[in-house]
Order: sequence, then structure tokens, then C-alpha cells
Amino acid sequence: MRFHLPSLKKGNGKSKKAGSVKERNRIASLDKKKARAGWLFVLPFILGFLLIYIPIVWQSIQLSFSHINYIQGGGYDLQNVMFENYKNALQDPEFLNILWAGMKSMILEIPAILFFSLFVAILLNQKMIGRAAFRAIFFIPVILATGLISSIDYSQGNAAQNVSGISTGSSSSPSIVTASDIESLFSNMIVGTQLVNIVKDFANNIFDIVNRSGVQMLIFLAGLQGISPSVYESCEMEGASAWETFWKITLPMISPMILVNFVYTLIDSFTAESNKVMQYIKVVFQQVGGPEKSSAMSWFYFLVVILTVAVFGAIIGRLVFYQRRD
Repeated sequence: MRFHLPSLKKGNGKSKKAGSVKERNRIASLDKKKARAGWLFVLPFILGFLLIYIPIVWQSIQLSFSHINYIQGGGYDLQNVMFENYKNALQDPEFLNILWAGMKSMILEIPAILFFSLFVAILLNQKMIGRAAFRAIFFIPVILATGLISSIDYSQGNAAQNVSGISTGSSSSPSIVTASDIESLFSNMIVGTQLVNIVKDFANNIFDIVNRSGVQMLIFLAGLQGISPSVYESCEMEGASAWETFWKITLPMISPMILVNFVYTLIDSFTAESNKVMQYIKVVFQQVGGPEKSSAMSWFYFLVVILTVAVFGAIIGRLVFYQRRD
């Protein structure tokens, strides 16, 4: 004879279901606690952003669409002139030339910074003696390039060369190599003048590239360390070479880090103190009628930055590989 105990089975199912519900509630409660703690940590920034930064941004927007009328005895009044300040800003040939020159230089500088930081990160990810010391050495320029030290170094290195009252952003020290040196190196090859100038600029800007690669190097290093060693062991067992492993495993796995570093480097280049556009806007601000015109230039420049980040971010984002964690 067969006996069925539906009540026992039903009760067992309820207990399992109740246990799973309690587990989910416990996890959800823990996530809420973490979320509240996160909001607590960012609360000072949010308050500062709302109470200090937003009013300044709003005043800058108002100023870009206005003309300042100074009142006798103190104070001023803003007269709405619509897009006149933006028209004057776009009719400034020097502003447009500096902006275009800066955009062209970043096309070469940003890939150089990304390639160099990735190369160094791969080297520092290898097992070797003194690896932590080498990582610290490569990150020291990032610390030295911030704050007061950066301002002193920048003012001393660029005081000798000025264009229309602004610093060109290049040091007065002699170049490492010249175009003639590169031409003699490529004397037996058919190389155009444009390539010679590119190689010369890379060689002369190597110090700046190393200085600006520290943060990107750490981000790449974190991405490399996040790849499971079992993946490389499988590639080795399958007979894949180091070159094949890099292109088919390492590069796709750290492609999200490439996108992050690209956006970071792009914004850092646009807003660096040595950026010629930023310098020119500061000089225009000190001229007669400069606050209105410089505000319009700043917001136009902000629009250029946003569009550039959006376009290149969308292009590179299509090439990013995201690992599924099912």
C-alpha cells in the first residue's frame, strides 16, 4: 500500500518559501542600510553643490546673456542682450583658432596617454620584486602635478612665452628632439613631413604624457587584476600565445576601463590649467566688457566639451565588452 502525506509536503514547502522570503528581506534590508550610508557620505557634496555651486552656475548663465550696467555709487544692473555675447565670442578669431588647435593636439595626446598607461599597467601587473615600489614611483608625478606644486611649476615653466598676453603652455626649456633629428632617423624611409612632426611632438611631450598617466595606470591595473587567473590558465593549456591572449582576452576584458580612462583623460585635457582655451578665457575676463564675453565663451566651450565626450564616448562604448555574470 502507498501512503501519501500531502500535508507534510505542503508544510515543508511553506517553510522553505518562508525561509527564502526572510533571506530576501534580510538582503534588501542590508542594501537599504548601505544605500543610506552612501547618501550620508555624499551629503556634504550635495549640500555644497546645491547651496554654493548651483547659484554660481546660474549667475554665469545670466551673465552670458546680459550686459553689465554699472550704477553710479556702487552696484550694477544686468541688461538682457540675448545671444549678442555668444555672437561676439564666435566672431573672435583668436578664440576659435586656439580652440581648434587644442582639439587637434588632444587627438594625438589622448591616445598616447592611454597607450602609455596601459603599457605600464601591464608591466606592473607582472610578478616581480619591488612591484609596489614601482607603482608608487609611477604615481608620484600625479601627486606633484596637483595643488600648489603644480601652480608654481606651471608659472615658472611658462613665464617666458606668451601669445597675446596668454601663456602658450609650453616650457621655455629646449626641445628634446627636433624635426631634423627625426628626419635623419627616417632618412632611409619614405616618410612625410606630417609623420615627422607627430613623432617630434610625442618625443618632446613625453614628460607631460608620463605626468598625466598615473590615474589611468591605476585604473588599468585594477581592471587587469580583476581578470581571473583561471582564464589565462585555460589559454595556456589551449596553446595560445601571449600575443593572442592579449588581443582576445586581456584587451576585451579591460575595454570598460579603456572607456572610463578615455572620458577621464578627455575631460582632464579640456579643463587642465595648461589648456590654452582656459587661459584665453581668463585673459578676456580681465578686459573691458570681458565678464560677459568670457561667460559666453565658457558656456560655448562647455557645450563643445559635452558634445565631444558624448560623441567619442558613444563610439568607443559600442566596442566595449561587458562580461556576463550569470
